[in-house]
Amino acid sequence: MSFRPLLGDGRIRTREEETAPLQSASWIGTSLVFDSRRWACQEAELRWTAPHHLIVLTDGGGTSRTSIRAEGKALYDGQDRPGVLTFVPAGAERVGFYRDVDLSYSALWIDPELALPGLQRLRDIPILVNRSDTVIGTLLRSLCTEMSLGHLPDTVYVEHLVALVGLRMADLSGNQLPPASRGRLGRRTFERVRDYIDAHVASDISLSAVAAVAGMPVDTFARRFKETTGRPPYAYILEERVRRAELLLRDTEMAIGAIAFRLGFSSQSHFTTTFRRLKGITPRAYRLHISPES
Repeated sequence: MSFRPLLGDGRIRTREEETAPLQSASWIGTSLVFDSRRWACQEAELRWTAPHHLIVLTDGGGTSRTSIRAEGKALYDGQDRPGVLTFVPAGAERVGFYRDVDLSYSALWIDPELALPGLQRLRDIPILVNRSDTVIGTLLRSLCTEMSLGHLPDTVYVEHLVALVGLRMADLSGNQLPPASRGRLGRRTFERVRDYIDAHVASDISLSAVAAVAGMPVDTFARRFKETTGRPPYAYILEERVRRAELLLRDTEMAIGAIAFRLGFSSQSHFTTTFRRLKGITPRAYRLHISPES
């Protein structure tokens, strides 16, 4: 797996290098960073250490040779190819040698102090090189696709996606998580959470903020919330935004772009895409259907 490090310190030596950023975004400060790039060079050597965990997916292209070492031991000697994954835990020094590089990749950087389900196990996973996992690949590609459409996904959605990636990465390494205990949120706890979401539905709500309202660790809250509502928190929040959008489309003449802004969507196109996915119809068509004369 090849990449140009975005975070951390180290030495980089390249010949005839070209790197072009495609997509880049961060959430919760820089606790979560997603970076998509194209990288091409004849030869490169990278030696670096980063304060974040790193998961890299080669989206396309490859190398004629990739050689990876860590702690004086050879971890991999072969070629990069589309669809392979690499994981580097925070604080681990990694040395990579690459030849005939021409590829595109997506890199997900995760602060090890971030309290999300499954992420605590990432500390115990060693460096993994050129593994394959269709689930993680699909999740990272979906994030890249969403951003390529001009949408900046909400924090709560990205947190949920990263938690799934972390849980899956633990499985990929053989570091299984213990079975989760079941349980629903108490009535008063759920009412506090619901009131918080109602009051902040137009904001970029984070999973950690909602869990704090419930007075629970993030992983426990996310599990119990889904047991209570049948949906993960991010899906519940999106559905609530769309429900409010229906009311505004029906009862007001507010422009669709203004509704999108008022309900916290990153753009009108993001609002339209989400509304159509959940309701099977665009906001404009919905308004025309309920008020044909408008």
